[in-house]
Amino acid sequence: MSFDGSFTHSMTKELKSELLNGRVTKINEPYLNEIILTVRSNSKNYQVLLSANPSYARVQTTKVPFVNPKVPSNFVMTLRKHIQGSFITKIHQVDNDRIIHFHFNSRNELGDMEELVIVIEIMARHSNIVLVEARNSNIIDAVKRIGSDKNRYRTLLPGSKYINPPKQDSVNPFGEVEFSKLKSLEQSFPNVNVLSIELRKMFQGIGKDTSLALADALHATGSTIESKFKSFFEKFNNAKATIATDENEKLVFSAFPFATEKSLKQFDTLSEMLDEYFQVKVKRERVREQGSQLIQVTKNELKKNRNKLRKLERSLDENKHSDDYRIKGEVLMTYLHKVKPGDKTVKLDNFYDDNHQIEIKLKPSLSPSANAQWYFKQYQKKKNSLKYLNEQIEKTTEEINYFENIEAQIQIANPEDLFDIKTELKSGGYIRDHSKAKKKTRIKVSKPEKFISSDGTMILVGKNNLQNDQLTLKTADKRDIWLHAQKIHGSHVIIRNFAPSEQTIVEAAELAAYFSKARDSANVPVDYDPVKRVKKPNGGKPGLVHYTGQKTVFVTPSKEIVEQLRENK
Repeated sequence: MSFDGSFTHSMTKELKSELLNGRVTKINEPYLNEIILTVRSNSKNYQVLLSANPSYARVQTTKVPFVNPKVPSNFVMTLRKHIQGSFITKIHQVDNDRIIHFHFNSRNELGDMEELVIVIEIMARHSNIVLVEARNSNIIDAVKRIGSDKNRYRTLLPGSKYINPPKQDSVNPFGEVEFSKLKSLEQSFPNVNVLSIELRKMFQGIGKDTSLALADALHATGSTIESKFKSFFEKFNNAKATIATDENEKLVFSAFPFATEKSLKQFDTLSEMLDEYFQVKVKRERVREQGSQLIQVTKNELKKNRNKLRKLERSLDENKHSDDYRIKGEVLMTYLHKVKPGDKTVKLDNFYDDNHQIEIKLKPSLSPSANAQWYFKQYQKKKNSLKYLNEQIEKTTEEINYFENIEAQIQIANPEDLFDIKTELKSGGYIRDHSKAKKKTRIKVSKPEKFISSDGTMILVGKNNLQNDQLTLKTADKRDIWLHAQKIHGSHVIIRNFAPSEQTIVEAAELAAYFSKARDSANVPVDYDPVKRVKKPNGGKPGLVHYTGQKTVFVTPSKEIVEQLRENK
C-alpha cells in the first residue's frame, strides 16, 4: 500500500492514542525536509517523524536513532521558538486526504495563549510541512517555501494565508456513501482491475492497491454491497499492520492484510511496520542524497585507475621482450666483422640459442658497432621502463583496491558515517577542501558501532577506514581479538575479550561478514587474530593492515542475528 488517504486514516488514529496531550520537548531536522519532534506522552518519550521527503513522505513515530546536525535549520529554529514546550491538543486528518493537522497550545511573545497548527501534506514531490496560526490561517513558515513563481494558486511563504490543496470531487469512504451508486458500479464492471479504477474516481484517498483490494472484496459472494464496503473500511479503524508481497513479488505494506497479497509479517503498530519497511530503502536514499559527491568521486577514481591499469598492462606486455635487444646487441658485437656497412639486415649465429641463426635489422646510416650500441640502449631503456611500469601497476592496483573499499563502505554506510569518509577523501586530496582554516586540525573520528554477544561480550565494528584505524590501532587492547572478512572489503571488528568463547567468535565473524561486500553471500571466510599481530604497513592507506598467524571461521551473514546483537546492547 502507498501512504494513501485510507492508510493516513489508520495512522491518525494510532497517533491520537499515543500523542494526544503530550508535550514537545525537542525539535530537530536530522535530514533535509524531515522533522523529528520528541514528545513526552503517557510517561514515555516518542520520536515523531514528520517527513516531506519526495520519495518517502510520511508521518509516524519511530525508534530509528538519528544524528542531528550541529547547526539547526531556520525552519527548526522557528518551530523551537513557537511550539517547543507546548502540548498537542488535537490530531486530525482532512477528510480522507493525505493531510494531517497537529494542533498545539502555545504562548506567544507576550505570554498570551495561542493555537498553532503543524500541517503535514503527504503528496510525493509536493509534500510539505507548514506551521500555521489557527485563528487566521497565517503561515509562520514552511519546510519548503513555495512562491507565486512556482504556484500562483497556493503560495506557502511566511505571512501568506494557508489554503488547503485543491479538493477532489470525490466521496469520503468514511462518511456518507450512496450505496445504490456503488452497487450499480459493482454490477457494471465485473473485472476487478477496471472496477478498481472506477472506485478511485468515486472515492477520496484510496490508492491503487487499496482500490484493488476493495474491488476484490466487493466482488466476493455473500452479504450485501453495503456490509462488504463497511466491513472493508472498518478494518482501517482496527489496524493489523502487515508487510506482504503483491502479485509481482514486490514488498508492500498495508494497514491490514489484503486478500490480494501474500502476508509475510505483522506488527503491533503501523509505525513499527514502517520502521522496518523503510529501514533499508530510506537509508539507501539518504546515503545516495548525502553521499552523492563521495559516490561520484569514487566512481571517477575507479574508472580513471582501471583505464590507467589497462594501458600500463599493455605497455608492460610490449616491453616484456627487452632481453631480445640485449641478445641482438651482444651477437652483433661478437660478429662485427661479418657485418658490412650499409646493410639493412644480417643473419648471424645466436650463441644463446644453440647457434640457430637470428635475423637482426640494422640502420644503414649507422656503423656495425653503432648498431650494436643502439640495441644496448634500447635494452636499457625498456629495462628501466619495465621497472617503472611494474611500480605504476602496483600503485594503480592499490588505488583501485582502496576505492573499491571506499565503494563498499558507502554501500553499507549509515548517513552519519559519510562524514568520516568525506574527511578521509579530503585529507587524501581526492576532494578539494574549501575550508578557510590553514592549520591542520586533529581529525575527530566518530565512534564505531557497539554490539553485545550472546554471553555479554562487547563487540565493536568500524564502518569506515578512519574508524577502522582508530579502532584497531588505538582503541583495542593488543590482546583483544580482531576479525575481518578474508580478502573482501569490509569492516574491522574487535572482540573486547582476550579469550572469547567460540559462540562469541562466530557472532563477531557474522558481523564482519555482514558489514562487508559479502553481505549477501553464504559461507563467507572470516579471519581472526589477536590485535598484536595486526600491523599497518609504512605509508599504507587508511584502513590497510597486514596480519599473520590468523585462524579462519566460515559464516553466513544474517540480518536477524545482527539485529539481535544490536538489541542486546
